[in-house]
Order: sequence, then structure tokens, then C-alpha cells
Amino acid sequence: MSITIENFEFRTRPMRTRFPFRYGIAAMTELPHVFLCITIDLNGEKVDGIASEGLPPKWFTKNPSTRFEEDLPQMHQVLEQAVSFGLNQESESVFALWQKIYNHQKSWANTEKIPPLLAHLGTSLLERAVIDAFCRGTGCTFSEALRNNQFGIVLESIHPELRGSDPVKWLPKEPEKSLIARHTIGLGDALIADDIEKEELCDDGLPQALDDTIRHYGLTHFKVKLSGNLESDLPRLRKIAEMLRQLVPEFQFTLDGNEQYPNVMAFREHWEQFLEDPTLEHFLSDSHLLFVEQPIHRDFALHESVRQEIESWESGPPMIIDESDGELDSLRRALELGYRGTSHKNCKGVFKGVANACLLEYMRREGTGPWILSGEDLANVGPVALLNDLAVMSSLGVQHVERNGHHYFSGLSVFPRSLQEDICLTHPDLYAWIDSEFASLIIEEGLILMESIISAPFGCAVELSEEMLHNLGEQGLNSGQFSN
Repeated sequence: MSITIENFEFRTRPMRTRFPFRYGIAAMTELPHVFLCITIDLNGEKVDGIASEGLPPKWFTKNPSTRFEEDLPQMHQVLEQAVSFGLNQESESVFALWQKIYNHQKSWANTEKIPPLLAHLGTSLLERAVIDAFCRGTGCTFSEALRNNQFGIVLESIHPELRGSDPVKWLPKEPEKSLIARHTIGLGDALIADDIEKEELCDDGLPQALDDTIRHYGLTHFKVKLSGNLESDLPRLRKIAEMLRQLVPEFQFTLDGNEQYPNVMAFREHWEQFLEDPTLEHFLSDSHLLFVEQPIHRDFALHESVRQEIESWESGPPMIIDESDGELDSLRRALELGYRGTSHKNCKGVFKGVANACLLEYMRREGTGPWILSGEDLANVGPVALLNDLAVMSSLGVQHVERNGHHYFSGLSVFPRSLQEDICLTHPDLYAWIDSEFASLIIEEGLILMESIISAPFGCAVELSEEMLHNLGEQGLNSGQFSN
């Protein structure tokens, strides 16, 4: 096989949230959503592909001293740099092309002192566009290409333990037909309607307060964010626990530490104070809590000191990394220190996520578990990013995945009606019109149905026509400025 990236184009669509999404040190109210459109030469034929990503504040880098406007140029830079490394690189497989781009991007980022999580945002966006083009060009779905290893994935080049094996040995034989939506409860999210600030009240036909959202979507799984401030976390957790106990008695949830703690011991101090409250003791028990995500700041989460702190905390909850998972060997390092796994987000890399899922399954079969590969969100929205993400999650066998893009944005209302109609037509199990006249994600009884995702090339079945590309946004990375 021969594959070469020949042309590319960025398009940008500015997006505003329905109300602020407060997480960690940031409160997201607007962001640019970037589309990368490419043309590849696949065995002598020209094929188009597409990928997209929202660029949220203070996730890829967590520097509290800079404004988002100061961070954005570097985010653009890593996207442009990855594409420059990928252009005209003839390769024998999608995976081989990805490896070339990854290694070039890594060397460049090391020289420029750009953190790997940010640097490989560029790698992963281009990786996804190539995967999409390959699947469209070969007429296969992502799941089929993965099971048959048409991507040419060499697992041992990422995890030596997997030497001589293909993904099909470790991954589910078939993609998941539905996924449980794990709903994000942001730091500022209203629990009941009376909690909503007047200036943040939405009138778009979608639920806003947590109790209404639970009833609207039939939610059973949740992700609760911590601020790291005990005085605010304690009463808020208590209110959330009481609401979930009343509305969803069999609820399950994950706890997101948001990197708010300098070390394991600091998180342990808060945890033990949580357990002193009878309501929270039951709330945080194994019957409800699935795991804790990234409590330790990325600067310290993989330090050697973590090993002893986790080992000495025998009754501690299972913890996984997320923002610390910036490099190909980050999961292995985390497991050595005592973490139980990592998250998958497409922005951290599709092939990396595949290899991590295979490694964790390898370890399960060795009998040393439990091991966790979670599905997490980055405010993903359609018509492309969310669908790519769901395609990967279902193929990796993730049972429940955090979903919040549909909650913090008003569906696909930012896009022209013709594009929304195309999405509803090609993905009728995923999007539908609501009373406010825009396409919105379908979640019923807490589930997202996956049939149209599984049968599409890389999740997205919409044809890449000139009209469709025009409807995505303005050309370039610096285009599409916000207007009042």
C-alpha cells in the first residue's frame, strides 16, 4: 500500500457555550472549533478526509498566569507543525505515516520546550484526518480496519509486551452497539433550577439544572468534578450525593480531581475528611464510585514519590491518569507507580489509545487487575469530532463514556441548517430536531445508540462535499472571530 498526504485546509467555527463550563482553573464560555480537511493519495487515488477538535482553555497546558488569547497561538502552531511534517511523506501504511509524524513532532516539541500533551494535539488531529480518508477510500469502517489491522498497527513499537500480536487479539470482536453516557457535573453547574444565575439561564429547549438533565436523558452514570477546596467540595458533594440517591438509586460515578492536588497525601487528607460524613461514606463506596481521575497535578503525578504514597494507602480508591498521559510510555509509567489505568481521548491519539487498551487487556489476562481504560470527553461536538470519538470508544470496548459537549453547547445550532439536516439524515439514531429547531444529541435511558456510527467510515457518514466543507466555518486557523 502507498499513502501520501497531498493537500490540507483548516477551517474554524467559533462556538459559545450555553452557560459557563467550570473545570479546574478554567471557565469555558467560548472556543474555536477547528476542522482539518486533507486530501491523500491512496494507491494512486485521491481521497478526502476530515477531523476536528475544539480548543478549550487550560487543558492542554495549565498555566494560570496566561490568558487563553495568549495560549491559542501555540495551539495553532502545533496543528500547523504536525501538518508540515506529514505533507508528502509517502508511507506503506497509515500507522507508519503516523509514526513519522509523531517522531518529527516529538523532536520539534522537545527543542521548542512544548509539553507533549499539547504537541501531540497536532499529531492526533492529523492522524484522525488520515484515518478518515483511509476508511472512506477503502470503503471499510474504523472497526473493520482495526480488527483486520488494515492500518498496519505495530503494537510492540509502543508496548513491547505485545510483541507479535495484532489489535484483534486484545480488543472486543465487535464494536459496542450502545454506550452509556456518563454526564459531567461541572464545578459551577446548577443542581436545581433555583441555583441558576439569572444571566446564565438558558431558553433553548435543552435541560440545564442537574435534576432536569437526569430526567430528560434518563441518566445513570456521572462524572463529578472536585475543586480541591474542602470548604466548597464537602457541601457540594453532599448535595450531589443526596440528589443522586433520590433520583437514581443505582447510580455510578467517577470523581475528577482536576489536578487540584500537589501529591497523593494532600488528596488523601481531603478523601478521609469526606469519609467522615456518613452520606459521603456511602456515596464514595465501591457500589457507586468507579474510580478517581487525575487528582495530582501533571507536574507531579508521575514522580517516583507517588509510588510509596499509593502503596501506603491500602484503602485508597483506584486512581487513573488523564492529563499526565502525554507520551507513548505514560501509561506504563503510571502503572509502575500504582495507578490503575488511563483515559482515552482522541486528542491524545487514536493509535496510542488502541495500544493502551491492548496493554491493559494483556495485563488483565495475566491476572493482575483490575485495570481501567476510561472514556473521557473534551466538550466534543458533532458533526465530526464527537462521531470519530464514539467510533473509537465503541471499538475499544469502553462501556461508558463521559459526554458533555451536548450539554454545554446548544446541539449543532452553530452550523447551517442544511448541514444539521444532513447529520439527522445520515445519523438518525444520534441526532434529532428539538422544539428550538436545531439538531441535538439523542440520549435515551442514559444510552447513546451506535449503529450509524459503527457503519460509517470513521464514525461520520456525511459526504465531504464542497458545500459541506463551506458550512463548517471560515478558512484558516485565525478566522471566525467572535462577534456580539
